[in-house]
Amino acid sequence: MSSDDDIKLKEEERQNKKFKQLTESNIESLVIKMGIPTIISMLTTSFYNMADTFFVSKINTQSTAAVGIVFSMMSIIQAIGFFFGHGSGNYISIKLGAKETQEASKMAVTGFLSAMIVGFIILIFGLIFIKPLAVMLGSTETILPYSIIYMKYILIGAPYMTASLVLNNQLRLQGNALFAMIGLITGAVLNIALDPLLIFYFSMGIKGAAIGTIISQFVGFCILLVGTNVWGTLPIKINDFSPSIQKYKAIITGGLPSLCRQSISSFSTAFLNIISAPFGDSVIAAMSIVNRVAMFANSAIIGFGQGFQPVCGFNYGAKKYDRVIRAFYFCIKVSTIALLIFAVIIFIEAKEIVHLFNDKDTALIDVSIKALQYQALTLPLWGIITISSMLLQTTRQTIRASILALAKQGIFFIPIIFIFSKMFFIEGIAASQPFADFLTFLLSIILVRSMIIEMKSYLLDKN
Repeated sequence: MSSDDDIKLKEEERQNKKFKQLTESNIESLVIKMGIPTIISMLTTSFYNMADTFFVSKINTQSTAAVGIVFSMMSIIQAIGFFFGHGSGNYISIKLGAKETQEASKMAVTGFLSAMIVGFIILIFGLIFIKPLAVMLGSTETILPYSIIYMKYILIGAPYMTASLVLNNQLRLQGNALFAMIGLITGAVLNIALDPLLIFYFSMGIKGAAIGTIISQFVGFCILLVGTNVWGTLPIKINDFSPSIQKYKAIITGGLPSLCRQSISSFSTAFLNIISAPFGDSVIAAMSIVNRVAMFANSAIIGFGQGFQPVCGFNYGAKKYDRVIRAFYFCIKVSTIALLIFAVIIFIEAKEIVHLFNDKDTALIDVSIKALQYQALTLPLWGIITISSMLLQTTRQTIRASILALAKQGIFFIPIIFIFSKMFFIEGIAASQPFADFLTFLLSIILVRSMIIEMKSYLLDKN
C-alpha cells in the first residue's frame, strides 16, 4: 500500500469514527462533550475582549470609545469570516453526516481561501478610506485620532482574521472542537499578556493594544492551520480549491444568517455610537463597556450552542431528527438556567463591575450601571434566541435563520433606539437593547416552532 493510500485510509477511519460518535452517542453527554471546548474558547475570547477594554480604559475615555467605534469594523471582518466559516462548515457537517467526504473536503479549502481573498480586499480599501470610515462608524472629533490609530493596525490583520474564523468553524462543525479551542485560547491569552506590556511598559497607548491584537490573532491563525492539517478530519489541500457557482450558493445558504447577524451588529453598533454622540464621549464609552460585559455573560451560551451545532448538523444530515430535537431542548434548558444566574449577578453587582473599568468619569459610570441593570432583565432570554438561531442556521433554513439574525440588532433595535433616544434621552439609549431582546425572543419562538413541527411530522410519517 502506498503512503497516499495509507493517509487516505487513516482519514476515512477518523471520519467513520466521528460519524458514529455524533450519530449514536448519548445526546446530552455528546452536547456537553462538544460544548466544553467551545465554552472555554468563547469565555476566553470574551474575557480577552473585556481585558482589552479594561487596559485601554486606563488610557482615557476617548481610547475606550475608540475601541467601541472600531469594534463595528471588526464586526465586518468577523462577518466575512463567519459567513465563509458557517457557510462551508454547515455544508461540511451535513455532507460528513451523509458520508460524502470528497465534497466536504473541496468545500473546506474553497471556504478558507475565499475568506482570505476577501480579507485582503477589506485591508486595501479600508486603509484607503480609513478616515471617512472612522467618521461613518461614529467617531467624534475628539475620538477620531484614536480610532484611526487602532483601526489601521486591525485592518492589517483582516486577511488572516477572516481565514482564522473559517478554520475555527470548520474544525468545530467537523466535531473537532478541541483543536479549535486551542487556537482561540492561545491567541486570546497572548493578547491579554501583550496588552499591558505594549500599552504601558513600552508606552504605546492605544497603538499597543491594536498591535497586540493582530500579533495574537496571527499566532492563533497559525495554530489553527497546523491543527487542521495535522489532526483535523479534513486537511486543507490547495489542490482541492474548486470555486464554483454551486459551492458559493451552498456557502450563501449556510452562511447568510451569520453575515446578516454580524453585518447588522456592525451597523447597529455604529448607529448606537452616532445616536450616543450628542450626549458625549462618556455615553459612547459606557455602551462599549456594557456590550463587552453582556457578551461575556452570553459567550458561554454561544460556546454551548456551538457544541450543539456539529451534533445538529451530523444528525440532521443522517435524518435522525429525534436526536436533533432532543439536543435542542436540552441546550435551551441549560442555557436559560445559566443566563439567569449571570443576570442576577450582573444586576446586583453592576456598580462594582463598572468600577473595574472606570472609577473617575462620573457620567460614564452612571450610564453604564443603568444600562447593565436594564440588560440583566432580558439576559435570560438570550439562550432561547441563540440556540434557536443555531438550529435554524445549521439545518440550512436560510430565510428563517436570516430573519432571526437580523431581528435582535436590526429589525427591532435600530428603530427602537432611534425612538427611545428621542423620547427618553440617555435612559432610552440604555433601555433599547433589552426591549429589542424581548421582541426577538417572541420571534424566535414563532420561527423555531414551525421547524420542530416539520421534523416531528417527518418522524411520524416514517413510523
